[in-house]
Amino acid sequence: MSQHPQAGPARLVVLAGPTAVGKGAVSTYIRENHPEIWLSVSATTRRPRPGEIDGYHYHFLNDAEFDAMLREDAFLEHAVVHGRARYGTPRSPVQEQLAQGTPVLLEIDLEGARQVRETMPEALFVFLAPPSWDELLRRLVGRGTESAEERERRLATAEVEMACQDEFDVVVVNDEVRRAARQLVSLMKTLP
Repeated sequence: MSQHPQAGPARLVVLAGPTAVGKGAVSTYIRENHPEIWLSVSATTRRPRPGEIDGYHYHFLNDAEFDAMLREDAFLEHAVVHGRARYGTPRSPVQEQLAQGTPVLLEIDLEGARQVRETMPEALFVFLAPPSWDELLRRLVGRGTESAEERERRLATAEVEMACQDEFDVVVVNDEVRRAARQLVSLMKTLP
């Protein structure tokens, strides 16, 4: 894959939004159609969902491995998500790509976005919103990968996350994955 580096360091773009809004689908579209954009791969202690590949979708770690990275200050951000699994963004790959002038997209949860804002306020923060609350509910239930208890936890989290849109620089509505992804890529290509 050929890179198209910019002159000097690139700007980090942070994508966050409520659970089941389609952050993964938008990121996958960008990964598959825009090789000039580097997608950060998060680490997590949760178990892989069907079809997820270690090192491609996530770095699946056990608790001891995650703790070791915490001790080494190896995360740009980290959080416990939905009261269960831990997630974190390995710091050095992001910094290396940005220094090379490669646009970097970081797809994370709201708490992670807040941590990145503390350490990298120059990043562009994009909130991926559903077209409506009802559509978000439909996507969450339709996914079928969570138990009823997990769905309830995610719904409660989503309500809080939806109320935080004003913390972001830009809101992109995910009414259709390709359109939302193209809007995000367009934003990334016009960054200073």
